[in-house]
Amino acid sequence: MKDHQTPEPSRYDLAVIGAGSAGFSAAITAAESGARVALIGAGTIGGTCVNFGCVPSKALIRTVESVHHARAAARFDGITAEGRVTDWAATVAQKQTLVEELRGAKYADVLPRHENVDYIEGRARFADDGRLTVEGAVFPAARIIIATGSRPHVPAIPGIDEVATLDSTSALELSALPASMLVLGAGYIGVELAQLFARAGVAVTLVSRRGVLPEAEPEVSAALAGYLADEGIRLVRAKGYEQVAQRDEGVALRLAGGEMLMAERLVLATGRVPNSDGLNLAAAGVATDARGGIETDANMCTANPNVWAAGDVTGRDQFVYMAAYGAKIAARNAVAGAAASYNNATMPWVVFSDPQVAGVGLSEAQARAAGHAVVTSVLPLDAVPRALAARDTRGLIKLVAEAGSKRLLGAQILAPEGADSIQTAAMALKAGLTYEELGDTVMPYLTTVEGLKLAAQTFEKDVAALSCCAG
Repeated sequence: MKDHQTPEPSRYDLAVIGAGSAGFSAAITAAESGARVALIGAGTIGGTCVNFGCVPSKALIRTVESVHHARAAARFDGITAEGRVTDWAATVAQKQTLVEELRGAKYADVLPRHENVDYIEGRARFADDGRLTVEGAVFPAARIIIATGSRPHVPAIPGIDEVATLDSTSALELSALPASMLVLGAGYIGVELAQLFARAGVAVTLVSRRGVLPEAEPEVSAALAGYLADEGIRLVRAKGYEQVAQRDEGVALRLAGGEMLMAERLVLATGRVPNSDGLNLAAAGVATDARGGIETDANMCTANPNVWAAGDVTGRDQFVYMAAYGAKIAARNAVAGAAASYNNATMPWVVFSDPQVAGVGLSEAQARAAGHAVVTSVLPLDAVPRALAARDTRGLIKLVAEAGSKRLLGAQILAPEGADSIQTAAMALKAGLTYEELGDTVMPYLTTVEGLKLAAQTFEKDVAALSCCAG
């Protein structure tokens, strides 16, 4: 891996700012097209997903699932088991070993395989005359892709700057578990962290303004909230936050109306902010929205025709696979003169709670807002043989279709193994299937994905009247 602090003038066809998933995707894609590429990174190589997000969180979620499954083993007659955390520091150290292995295998060790990509360690920004600089030195490049990612959002609560808060990064680095924890925000990050630490033995209070997963289907949100409460997580709805303060016994959060919540630690899970500030984008003619997301057209190009952007810094679809997808489009358009368009119509998404939540396409509310005449199907998981055999019927499947044409518009799954089934729904939407066609698709018996077939049949049939594999 070559490291050039002072590159030769006009040496690069493309400069990619940001060495995370989007940056690597853009750099490799451009290099494969024959371009000479500078990948400019500041900080830990690999970005958020491998270092602070997807990998560490999912590793620890899977770890504490083993504890929960042991405790839940009594649902099977004749089975008793016990699980508990005995050395959290060792658990976190094992997680970190995985992070470092994947950082090497998927990022640092990948660059030497691409001779026309140079890694430049340094902080990039635009000078007042619009030229790109790295550590203050002008850095000539024909085209530029910005892929600087995002960071945890800090809400504007009086007193927040004086409190030793945790975020989705630092919470996963704790070597010792606190006795209690307030998790502020019940989106996908807040839900995952709340359940993770509750299963590890922490007394967790999950606080939010709009409830659990407010963007999910209401049936899914309500059911998951019930399951979290069943595990001992206290759920609190707040109209607002008046003040937060550090006290000897922990953190005190006063809600609008006067209610006071106390815990040893406070975790902020209130969304993420694009890393667009500090780049002096206005000087380069690059526009941002009200939240700081870089505005792009369908081709990932900014208001500056020589600058593209991809990934979390655009403020949309903040998933690692969408960052990589958007970066490939940006790179092809930037260096190969292509006109590929970004399309998230069949983008699957997953929340790694237990049961997992996964979705694709339009929700019922989104479909109606888009002007569709809508029909829906809701199938409880106790109608799915796989769930019955596992003696775990937590969850449901909801399908949304267009009335008349019967074309599928969206799907959401709440199930212990729901994440691995959503891609089937995504492919059905991509193929433009009707719910009749999905219901006629052959699927393996005693699988969670068979629930999609049953949910499709539920539009017009009573699946309770069908035999196994019938229809």
